[in-house]
Amino acid sequence: MSEFVKKWNQPEGESLGDRIKGAVRPEGPLKPRIEQAIRQLQIQITKLDNAANRLKEKDSQLFQKIVNYLQKHDSDHATVYANELAEIRKMYKMINQAKLALEQIVTRLTTVTDLGDVVVTLAPAMAVIKSVRAGLMQVMPSAEQEISEISSLLSSILVDAGQLTGSTLNFEAANEDAERILAEASTLAEAKMKEKLPDLGSIGLPEGEKHQI
Repeated sequence: MSEFVKKWNQPEGESLGDRIKGAVRPEGPLKPRIEQAIRQLQIQITKLDNAANRLKEKDSQLFQKIVNYLQKHDSDHATVYANELAEIRKMYKMINQAKLALEQIVTRLTTVTDLGDVVVTLAPAMAVIKSVRAGLMQVMPSAEQEISEISSLLSSILVDAGQLTGSTLNFEAANEDAERILAEASTLAEAKMKEKLPDLGSIGLPEGEKHQI
């Protein structure tokens, strides 16, 4: 338990030996590093939210163009913009799904109170972040490096927590938990998209193009 306390909280004063160990192993205690990971995740969530809002504005502009062309009975131009809108909505959903998944990880990290929680929480979190990173590389490449840094930080915390507890990771359970988190985020993202974005089917887009949105 004394080893856990030392690794969990930053000691108020450090001996020369502690400073030397810190220089050799700069990762530091677990609790401040978890708090750092939470802050970095929250920054990414804010960036994703801003990106989603920009896409929503572009969606609105494209939707209005489609309406205007349909009113002019120009289905060819309406279809071109409908196809562009379909891509925007795919990006919108993916970004929202990533944001919702990261929010769930933050919620879990804020409830961590002991080493056992660290191992159980971080194992699926790592799988979620890996999936989020892969998805965002396609639509938001600028986030890739920052997500990678968060992944590395959480990985180092997980390794240290595992060493201190002697825990063996249950990868099957962790992957199942990660899949649940991603599935829930996908369902919520789909619901939010239907709630916030207008339906093209209601404005008379040619039947052959409706399925693309």
